[in-house]
This record gives sequence, C-alpha cells and structure tokens, in this order.
Amino acid sequence: MRAVQESLLDAGSAPPPVERPRIERQAVTRTFDGVTCHEVAARTAVERVPEAAELPYRWSVSPYRGCEGACAYCAARRDHRRIGLDAGAGFASTIVVKTGLADRLRRELASPRWEAEPVVLGAAGDCYQPVEEVYRLMPPILRALADAGNPFTVMTKSPLVLRDLDLLREAAKVAPVRAAVSVGFVDDRVRRSVEPGAATPQRRLEVCAALNEAGIPCGVLMAPILPLITDSLDHLRSTVRRAAEAGAVSVTPIVLRLPSGTREWYLSWLEREHPGLLPRYQALYGRGSTVEADYWERIAAQVRGLAEAYGIGRGDRRWRRRRSPARQLTLA
Repeated sequence: MRAVQESLLDAGSAPPPVERPRIERQAVTRTFDGVTCHEVAARTAVERVPEAAELPYRWSVSPYRGCEGACAYCAARRDHRRIGLDAGAGFASTIVVKTGLADRLRRELASPRWEAEPVVLGAAGDCYQPVEEVYRLMPPILRALADAGNPFTVMTKSPLVLRDLDLLREAAKVAPVRAAVSVGFVDDRVRRSVEPGAATPQRRLEVCAALNEAGIPCGVLMAPILPLITDSLDHLRSTVRRAAEAGAVSVTPIVLRLPSGTREWYLSWLEREHPGLLPRYQALYGRGSTVEADYWERIAAQVRGLAEAYGIGRGDRRWRRRRSPARQLTLA
C-alpha cells in the first residue's frame, strides 16, 4: 500500500479540491478598491444580539458582515468564521452585503408579532464603513424604521453617519433615535496599531459632538477597553474627559472579549506588538472569552466614577473644557 501511495505522489496526484464556502458559491461577487463584496439577498433583517456580546441592546439590524476598520479585537470576526470565511485578514477585505435589507425590514416591522422594540444598527460590521458609499443601504433602512415609528440606535466609528443627519432628524420626530460612537481609548498610537482602518478617536468624538449639536443624543461606547494596554486610570480618565468635552450623553465601558475567531487574531497581534503581555492575558482570560469578574467590576466602577466627576449624563453639571471650541474641533 505504501508503494502505491508513493507512486501516486510521484505521478503528481493533487489533493482533493477544497470546497468554497456556500456564501461564495451563492453570492454575486464584486470588488471595489481591493475589497471583495459578496452580495446576498437578506433572509432576515432583525436579529437577536447574543447576551455574550455584553452590548446594551437586544435586537440588531446589520447591513454588512465584516468590516474595513480591521480592528484586531472585533468580536464580529466569529460570524465570518461561522459562515466559512476568513476571520483574520479576510474580515476586513471580504464583506457580506445584505441586498434588499430595507424591504425585508419593512415586512418584519409590520408583523403583528413585532412589538416595536428598540434595535441597534451595525452590530455585525460598521454600517457606515467605506462600502456604504457604494451600496447606500442605510438611507432606505432609516426610512423604514422612521415609517414604522420604531426606536433605534446607530452604532458606528465612521464620520459617514453625518451624511444621513437629515434622515436621523426626520426619524427622531416619530420615535426615539440615538447614536453611539465607539471610542475605547483616545491614544492614537494604539489606534494605528490595533484598529488601522478606523477613524481617529478625535474624529469620532467630533462626530459625537456634531450629532448632539444636531439634536441626536449620542453616547460613547468605551469599546473595547484593552487589558494592560488601555485600562490604566490615566487612559480611562483621558477617554472619559474627552467624551465629556464632546457632549456625550452617556459612557458605557465594555472590556475586551475574545470569542473564537477573534481570540486567535487578537492574540497574534498581541504577540507581535506586546509579547510580554501574553502570559498575563492567559491568566486573565484562561480558556474563556471574558475577563475575570472582579477585573470587569473594578474597571466599570472606575468609569462610573469618572463619568460622574465629569458630569456625563447630567446636563446641569456637564463638565466644560478649558480649550477653545475651535481648537477642540480641529480635524485630526
């Protein structure tokens, strides 16, 4: 038998072909500026947010899966792995686009079983990432939510959300509309390393300020706080202070999670950038996806105390910066 195997190898026999993921076989595929987009007809619009995500939302609508922000820590990488796509580099270069999502959303919102619960937009990939400039899925989604009078929150890191400011204002006339800008830290050196495709923290905070000025309440998701990298009191204080300067109506701390698909990619980044921290991460996370409870409680308490000190969420006591508005809002 061994001789037969060797003769087959000598004859140049090839291994059996690897079957392509179903989504690649069924989608219409296009490429824009090096990003591969798999267009698939939306089968559902409103999806349940997993409790493990630790987001303050129950239901989500996500026009895209994958994200050009390329954040090494993004928990949505597990979705790419689940559907057979590369959860590493491919997460930022292969985007699933849900065509017809707005029409599907209208049907689901009109169902007698739907109780008009609040939804969050963009949990599986930033809904205002660059491909949105090509597909423009968000305007009809916002109109569908407004026509149904359904409350919603837009979660993003992108200044592109300001393109739809008029639509957000119109929707806010008939239902509660909020925004949440993700700013886990304000150190741009860390941002360039761990979230290279995202807007700078300064630019995101300017978006927060612009939304609040326009009458759309916008808070800051401190997501994620990176253990041993951005969790010092100085880092936390700087981020909360800058959120207060931007007029954030709330600050929600979320500590790094490492579900399967994210864990491998993030730890490979950590090994390159901070190899000395690997043993300490192993102690913090073990084989799980979340940090120990006492660590999380300590961070949450620190952020709550800082938010209170800077008056976030209490308009009559809102802390004011000492720098001039012109200097504060200079684009980064």
